[in-house]
Amino acid sequence: MTLPSFRLFLALFIGVCGLRCFAEDPVFDSPVGQWTTIDDSDNKPRSVVEIREEKGKLVGQIIKTFPRPGDTGKCVKCEGALKDAPILGFPLIDGLSRDGDVWNGGHIIDPVSGNIYSAKISLQEQGRKLRVRGFLGISLFGRSQVWLRVVPGSP
Repeated sequence: MTLPSFRLFLALFIGVCGLRCFAEDPVFDSPVGQWTTIDDSDNKPRSVVEIREEKGKLVGQIIKTFPRPGDTGKCVKCEGALKDAPILGFPLIDGLSRDGDVWNGGHIIDPVSGNIYSAKISLQEQGRKLRVRGFLGISLFGRSQVWLRVVPGSP
């Protein structure tokens, strides 16, 4: 192989490898998809939430749970129509609209306490993590969690 041929081969090889690496490391620009929530107390998976877009707004529901001792499988402390609603299928997020790099203007419900909070979410780490903030009144008075994207085909 001559030197120019070798250089062309090397450039093509590096290019293909670069494309392959890029293809395996997707960048997500929307929260639409499935997310694993992490329990604040033990840092273990708690549920999988599916976020989808309906009429221009984001909504999310619990599609899988990782039960703990004492779990009832219901939102015992919720009020109104959600009183004793099953956790599986629970409408966790509703009404978030995109505002630049943040989705806000809707609410999130804590199925453990039954409390309803204003919510805002934003993508982190090229969309592989989701920062979820629930708050009362202003965002300063609340708490955040980081959810992990469930990527199809990953372990």
